[in-house]
Amino acid sequence: MNLDNRVAIISGGAQGIGLAIAQDFVARGASVVIVDAGVSIAGEPAQADLATRAAASLPRAAAVCGDIADPEVAQAAVALARERFGAADIVVNNAAIIRDGFIFKSDPAGWDAVLRTNLTGAQRLLAASTPVMRDQIKSGRSPGAIINIVSTAGIYGNFGQSAYGAAKAGLIGLTRVVAHDLARSGIRCNAVAPFAATRVTESIKPANEAQAAYKAKALKVPAAYVARLVSFLASDAASATSGQLFGVRGREIFVFSQPRPKKRVVQAPGAFDPSLMKELEPDFADLVTDLEAFSGDPIL
Repeated sequence: MNLDNRVAIISGGAQGIGLAIAQDFVARGASVVIVDAGVSIAGEPAQADLATRAAASLPRAAAVCGDIADPEVAQAAVALARERFGAADIVVNNAAIIRDGFIFKSDPAGWDAVLRTNLTGAQRLLAASTPVMRDQIKSGRSPGAIINIVSTAGIYGNFGQSAYGAAKAGLIGLTRVVAHDLARSGIRCNAVAPFAATRVTESIKPANEAQAAYKAKALKVPAAYVARLVSFLASDAASATSGQLFGVRGREIFVFSQPRPKKRVVQAPGAFDPSLMKELEPDFADLVTDLEAFSGDPIL
């Protein structure tokens, strides 16, 4: 898990999980560029110089203060990585905001803001960085890695999180496509769904006792456990791992199954037969939220 002489760009890297990843990368020998707009969890202006202050607390770190969904900010992050540290090997898409609301009360501006930061921002950074990452390989540099920080809200769903869940599900889909697109170059792309004490966890408004239990337990889980896995996926030790969806909850590491057909039935050439659905029903997914599915005790 040595990251000596590797250069990473981390969006949303000035606090929480992003900062924990930056700290772990630096401890393992990497240089980092922290990109952060310094906004609140809802995306409102808060601390514009947050990225600068985070970078100042670390060796071999630089900062870009701005919105990663702005193509110019994404390009500036890649340019800074190359100018200051000589390369761009690792990308971590961690920037995220939340604006929750039931779908029947949803706000179009909130939806647009969440999709812009959580999904479009990732695409912008990948569009800016992957041409450089590919060219470096042609020049003899070893292939790098991309890690997208997703959420189980994009897998299970959760009450009121249409924008957040859709954005994170989209980021899972983007992970798979990028893994395919870059496979020939040897650049890996994986996704990690974290369980840890973060601003996202603090923002949870439990809808039942199971969700309340989840929140209370998640707030006790250090983000450092997530950072360890991300460092592994960024290292050459994970050179054969791509297109996978992981979860981390304390010392537990999960690999999630990805949607694949579980059972098949064949329609008759005539009218639709509703009884066919009865054959498929045993393989239907339970309608539970991620907070309920992971309300048990984490291993710390």
